[in-house]
Amino acid sequence: MAAAGLIQAATLDLLAAKIRPGVSTEELDVAAERFIRSQGAIPTFKGYRGFPGSICASPNTMVVHGIPGRYRLERGDILSVDIGVTFEGWVADAARTFAVGEITPLAENLLSATEQSLYAGVQRCRPGNRMGDVSNAIQRTAEKAGLSVVRSLVGHGVGKSMHEDPQVPNYGKPGKGPLLEEGMVLAIEPMTTAGRAAVRVAGDGWAIFSQDDSLAAHFEFTVAVTREGPRVLTPWHVLPEQRGAKGIDTQAAATAG
Repeated sequence: MAAAGLIQAATLDLLAAKIRPGVSTEELDVAAERFIRSQGAIPTFKGYRGFPGSICASPNTMVVHGIPGRYRLERGDILSVDIGVTFEGWVADAARTFAVGEITPLAENLLSATEQSLYAGVQRCRPGNRMGDVSNAIQRTAEKAGLSVVRSLVGHGVGKSMHEDPQVPNYGKPGKGPLLEEGMVLAIEPMTTAGRAAVRVAGDGWAIFSQDDSLAAHFEFTVAVTREGPRVLTPWHVLPEQRGAKGIDTQAAATAG
């Protein structure tokens, strides 16, 4: 899973360099799929329950599950990119919301606080803690910044399949829920809005928007619960010393797309 996570992280790195005004979400999808397959891996989302893309690309008021297409990014947009990678039968799943050029203070707060809520949840991924400890840390951090946590969407276990038990809500009470044990791997993924928590599903049956059309953000790590503490398997950036790890082709990363 760590090898899958490095490919996933390298893919997000690749797209981060391509996200700019004028680029379409379809172009990002093509670049991601080309690179993932060049590593001997599979884009997990492609064909999953009929999903047509290799990534989820969700701009502005779209929370998650955006189908890549003709939409071209504009200066001031925010774009949530969610990517799953399957390598040698194991899945890694992570997401990040990017600023397209200069964004408003409201959007800056949304991105910063949602990312911080992810870190807060990850820090609770330790043996002996309860799922509610993770969920509550996410909720408290997001709500302290004035954000709403989307309650109808949750994180999940991940392994041989993308969605496994247990569910990981982004709200809850400390000390409640399943016990975290060494060896668990969880997709921790706060999904928030700058307005209210309610969401709606688009006509395509996939894209989920904030119901009040407020800006939305999505940050996610795949995290292993270990004796030494949480281990993030999908870091934001692949370090130079990791580039030689199995599954990462530096040249392919530089030229894909």
